[in-house]
Amino acid sequence: MSGVMERTLAILELLGKHPEGMQVSLIASELDMPASAAHRLLKELSQYGYVRQLRNQGDYALTIKLAGIGLAFLARTGVPDITQPILERLAADTRELVRLSVIDGEDLVWVGVAQGAVAGLRYDPGREQGIKVHLACSAGGQAWLSTMSDEEVLAKIGAQGLTADFITGPSAPTTITDVLKSVEEARARGYAVSVDSYHAGMGAMAMPVRSSETGAVIGCLSIAGPAVRVTPEQMHAFFPLLKEAAEEIGAASEASFFFNRNRTQAPETKTETRQAG
Repeated sequence: MSGVMERTLAILELLGKHPEGMQVSLIASELDMPASAAHRLLKELSQYGYVRQLRNQGDYALTIKLAGIGLAFLARTGVPDITQPILERLAADTRELVRLSVIDGEDLVWVGVAQGAVAGLRYDPGREQGIKVHLACSAGGQAWLSTMSDEEVLAKIGAQGLTADFITGPSAPTTITDVLKSVEEARARGYAVSVDSYHAGMGAMAMPVRSSETGAVIGCLSIAGPAVRVTPEQMHAFFPLLKEAAEEIGAASEASFFFNRNRTQAPETKTETRQAG
């Protein structure tokens, strides 16, 4: 890591994972750069208001400025206005967590959430909003992969990596064969399933969201909760509700420049309009 821009962005991304702040020496060690270089870049980021020093000679942490830019951008895309009422309704109907991820370039990114669980065990992944979906071990990721050819799946997993950078559940796939099997099952079933994979004790189902006009995949919609509640039988019962919500988002997406832009820029493939299942 030698370029100034590369180092600066790496610092921002690292601090984004540590809201409590980090010492300069630890930042330098994590990013394999000289402590003097890390300190200089942090001082410059501080001058522009992107980071702050929590106390004299103390840890550095992100300010809210970067998050504010992201939230302002997301609001102006129209995605929350279009999708949040649909997410809220699906969460209320299922009484579980509902999440929306959208395709942004070559990645799938969490952007929307609604919590439907009102009592008992709850799954609350608040810190995951705005980050890339790990494709191999998540229902949302496998739902997206199910719209691709096996060759495209291999390329996606090769680019992102089979192993996540966080602690996954005991059933997370350990080989590409495991991923291809799950993807094939998702194609046949019409939705992807993840149990004890993304996180231990969590069950989830997801399906692609497609533009009602072109059929292009624009994101994925998922339902998740404790595996003791979100069982295979319950997923089967949820499927009509999930499908209806995904189709409604697909129809409403025509009003968002973000979705339209992604459809314009996305390269066409021979599998793009294939329906899951």
